[in-house]
Amino acid sequence: MQVSVETVSTLERRVKVVVPAAKIEQDVQARIVKAARTIRMDGFRPGKVPMSLIQKRYGESIRQEALGEIIRDSFYEAVTQEGINPAGFPSIEEVSDKAGEDMTFSALVEVYPELVLSSFADIKVERPVVDIGEADLDEMIENLRKQRSTFEESTEAAADGDKVTLDFAGSIDGEAFEGGTSTNFELALGSGRMIPGFETGIVGIKAGEERDINVTFPADYQAENLRDKAAVFKITAHKVSKAVLPELDATFLAAFGVTEGGVEKFREDVRKNMTRELKQAVKNKVKTQVMDALLANNTVEAPKALVGNEINRQREAMFKQFGGNAKIDPKMLPDDLFREQAQRSVALGLLISQIIKDKSVEVDQARVKAVIEEVAESYETPEEVVNYYYSNREQLAQVEAMVLEDQVVDTVLAQAQVTEAAARYTEIVRTGR
Repeated sequence: MQVSVETVSTLERRVKVVVPAAKIEQDVQARIVKAARTIRMDGFRPGKVPMSLIQKRYGESIRQEALGEIIRDSFYEAVTQEGINPAGFPSIEEVSDKAGEDMTFSALVEVYPELVLSSFADIKVERPVVDIGEADLDEMIENLRKQRSTFEESTEAAADGDKVTLDFAGSIDGEAFEGGTSTNFELALGSGRMIPGFETGIVGIKAGEERDINVTFPADYQAENLRDKAAVFKITAHKVSKAVLPELDATFLAAFGVTEGGVEKFREDVRKNMTRELKQAVKNKVKTQVMDALLANNTVEAPKALVGNEINRQREAMFKQFGGNAKIDPKMLPDDLFREQAQRSVALGLLISQIIKDKSVEVDQARVKAVIEEVAESYETPEEVVNYYYSNREQLAQVEAMVLEDQVVDTVLAQAQVTEAAARYTEIVRTGR
């Protein structure tokens, strides 16, 4: 087999292959002999059909089937021989096949880019240093109480955090518009559910009170006919309900799994969860800085085939995330919706792979075990969770991939310029994901 390679562009190669006629005829004849054992024809017993008849009736289809496999196998043999690393399936451009002659074909294929990583010493990373204080713990417990709050009707004026049951009727230039009217509508003030100015206009209202509020629809409002329009809403408040926070009693504590040790044990558990969440948030914040720096410091040309595959993966993931409605074809979601993120993902994947190769990074099984055990801690029977991961190859592979990526980050950090900066718990946890 003869092979020649032409460089079409940075990432494209045209592979030309010549397959000897003898090999083709040998493969075709072998297939015909194999087919003769099972082909049935009227007047002949199975396996006794004359080869001449088989050749006449099925020879061409068998030959075409053989050629398809020969082209596929010859292509992969050729790229292996030439040290080419395909980034996707080839596009077969030309096939020349005449009986008794050598077959020639050419295939256009993308290859993985050759990367030379920039120095990690140029990367700057700021690692947050956070101390979870008593005030942070109190704030978290207060938020947990708010999440389980109940509402009681009140005669007081409505404030942020209250619920107001109201009627509203909107108009523009004195004319009502579609979707601008509702009755017995329950609105949580401060939820940001309504257009800007609507909720703030209701703050201070009391049950039984009526008032008009003036608002302007945003320029990017979903209904084009309402964009940038000034509107007046006539409001009638029927009920104002204020939140009542639960006491830190046995019932409340039991809802969080604390049946012994009282408030002290509860605070200990909350602090432990906050510490775990903070650790992950700091890790994510540092990792994001490393990944952003790798992209900024290295030029990566992402193969179209890999980007296309990643677009399809992200499209399917979004489709499943929103319930996988059988009436909606995932292909209705345009490629451009995912392209930028897909290009970033592919570029990062190539950079990470290059670091793993250059630095000989191997999965640290001790870290894998530690990660699995940490996940298992939050379950009633941790040992069952650990056994599940180690008996499920797919789940274990996901953890190993995550750990390997963490090791790559550590490899970069070992040479990067890392500084520490004091930060608050809420600041890091809210932005660290």
